[in-house]
Amino acid sequence: MTERSETLQKLAEVIKSRKENPSKNSYVAKLFSKGRKKIAQKVGEEAVELCIAAAHNDRDEAVLESADLLFHMMILWSDMGIKPEDVYDELMRREGVSGIEEKKARGEFVDGL
Repeated sequence: MTERSETLQKLAEVIKSRKENPSKNSYVAKLFSKGRKKIAQKVGEEAVELCIAAAHNDRDEAVLESADLLFHMMILWSDMGIKPEDVYDELMRREGVSGIEEKKARGEFVDGL
């Protein structure tokens, strides 16, 4: 495991710790206390902010917003009992599979990409 991938694993562990041992000084614990709908809303907000940065061709802002999105997405994963390994496994399953074919198999419309 590389140092960068270890960073995601460490972050997942910190998020789990904040969930299991909430502190009034923890942003993550406060977000968990507000429930999944609020967590999902934050994921959506960060995704929109990333899209805006990309539309403005602002690479630095896109990097910052990507980190925010990943952070909030990992909080959502934790709330839903999803581990990073679950997502890694799904990505590995898709390796070498055409995205168009994969979407067709799930019944998703892909003609208008």
